[in-house]
Amino acid sequence: MQLLIIGGTGNISTPITKMLQGKGHDITLFNNDQKWPEWLLHEVRVITGNRKDLPLFKGQIFKNGNFDCVIDMICFEPEDAGDDIAIFQGRTKQFIFCSTVDVYPKTPVSYPVNETIKIGALPSFQYAWKKVECEKKLWEAHRRGDFNLTVLRPAATYNESWSPGVHSFGGQTYHLDRIRKGKPIIMHGDGTSIWVASYRDDTAGAFVEAAGNSKAFGNVYNVTGDELMTHNQMWRTIARVMDAPEPAFVYIPSLLLAKLAPVEAEWCRENFMHNNIFDNSKAKRDLGFKYTISYEEGVRKCITYLQQHNMIENCENYPFYDRIVREWHDLETELIAHITEK
Repeated sequence: MQLLIIGGTGNISTPITKMLQGKGHDITLFNNDQKWPEWLLHEVRVITGNRKDLPLFKGQIFKNGNFDCVIDMICFEPEDAGDDIAIFQGRTKQFIFCSTVDVYPKTPVSYPVNETIKIGALPSFQYAWKKVECEKKLWEAHRRGDFNLTVLRPAATYNESWSPGVHSFGGQTYHLDRIRKGKPIIMHGDGTSIWVASYRDDTAGAFVEAAGNSKAFGNVYNVTGDELMTHNQMWRTIARVMDAPEPAFVYIPSLLLAKLAPVEAEWCRENFMHNNIFDNSKAKRDLGFKYTISYEEGVRKCITYLQQHNMIENCENYPFYDRIVREWHDLETELIAHITEK
């Protein structure tokens, strides 16, 4: 097949590209980054450009002809989806869009969430809301016959160069430094909301099997982890792999964290405080999707890589964190004393 991957050297798209290379396809990558890994130079056609510059983007794509399948991994804005339609209508047989499970409502009527649940992220969660708007535009194009659309919805997907744990303030690695030093760990809520995570090679396999697969035309798929874990369990796993002390969790209500740190803790309010439980059976049936790398195995990969490359940040560079812990303990002590005093 003639394949185009828009953004082919990212978290999920790097293993997609590598897996497709082994299948004898003619692969073209479009990316903003001009520094390409050495493994790409001899087997993949590379287009460097800016997708936000529509005339240039369109000209570069048209110059390379039509494609059997286009995979867009970096479509985050509704305008990006509109540009994709303008460029690829009638120029590709299949268009694969990387969406997200965050398009689903955070309080569904039942679990696990499958693809029949109507999407509807809130505008306050801009990342997810924009993905919803992208899907709407692309499904309109599919219904018009512009191309056959396939939508894949991953959940949290990690690789060796990232922290395998998502903490209350995001995914930075300084949280791992706190773990190994035995310092208190802020946990949103009581840490019992359910989370799923997938190592990127497992997620990428679903995209590879969707490409050119007629079963996937006009379909949407969840491609998430299969292990249902609480946030407490995940961080205990990380501590165990790091041979660190049992985490000393400091439980703070998610909505309060979001008020204390509106930017850093935005995802606590919009995502982490809720359960994330998804049904992957459709992707397993049509795409042969498999969850092969357990969370503990994935954590070992990440910790080994991060330690070998000295990529775990010094937690002392984030003094606001210790300030929140200290102030919260003081407030707890004051409140208890106030309520219990006679």
